[in-house]
Amino acid sequence: MKIVILDSETVSRNDVSLDGIKRLGECEVFGFTPNDEVARKIGDADAVICNKCLITEDVFSACPNLKYVGLFATGYNNVDLDAASRHGAAVCNVPAYSTAAVAQHTFALILNFYNRIREYADAVDNGEWIDYKLFSYFGIPTHELSGQTIGIVGYGNIGRKVAQIARAFDMQVLTFTRSPDKVTDCECVSFEELLSRSDIVSLHCPLFEDNRKMINADTLSLMKRSALLVNTARGGLIDETALAEALRNGTIAGACIDALTLEPMRADCALYKAPNCVITPHVAWAPKETRERLLDKVEENLSAWINGKAINVVNKLSL
Repeated sequence: MKIVILDSETVSRNDVSLDGIKRLGECEVFGFTPNDEVARKIGDADAVICNKCLITEDVFSACPNLKYVGLFATGYNNVDLDAASRHGAAVCNVPAYSTAAVAQHTFALILNFYNRIREYADAVDNGEWIDYKLFSYFGIPTHELSGQTIGIVGYGNIGRKVAQIARAFDMQVLTFTRSPDKVTDCECVSFEELLSRSDIVSLHCPLFEDNRKMINADTLSLMKRSALLVNTARGGLIDETALAEALRNGTIAGACIDALTLEPMRADCALYKAPNCVITPHVAWAPKETRERLLDKVEENLSAWINGKAINVVNKLSL
């Protein structure tokens, strides 16, 4: 069994171990692979594991031994599933490994905005509290989460976890979901109603063609001027130019973003240095414990396939 890992640096910087995967066969590890080198590096391997590398029809055609694509991720839009099926290759993802981490990061962003942690820490670093005439320097307005309404777009594992945390803060929870019949613990509303009623709008849905740029000039205009938009899902859900304009015009109060349409960020990204916009570099999923859990599941997926009992297969394949 020959295994190739194409982009190990997307999950480990030598702080979490790949040994479990390596034990399953002859394994070659590359830290990073440009897309034009994917086929060459896979070569005659039976299995490939990657995060964001493109596994296309051309790759399958050039690598006839390839019968397994394992993902360091839940998302699999970088793999041509139809091509994989035609070539008899199983494609296996890792669902639900990052639920706690992404929900935690979502509230880290929300709390930073509501408590102005960044601004107050900068004020202290700039010496503004030194010898201040009063014991408390509270000139930057902050607000309580209690009583605020959070609108959760997408109510899968992460959306439900965010709702659970929100209730601990005594917040009101709304959701817009494709499966409202499966929701029993909060109010399901239309997307437009969620935008108009929410103090915080938090995106937790997959990216499909029919929801690409669902946050745009028209939908932003439905939100409260005091509202915060949070995106720890997929960058393509937002029209970034429209959001930047809305932030400049005060259409909404702020945005907290962990995913962009093009990653890594480009210098011409519309949201780069936009006012009242906090951007983190796609790290919501990345705590050490989360990545350890991910690697355990990647090993489990590959081991199951080797033993003829493939799990978490996302393409149509007779196994």
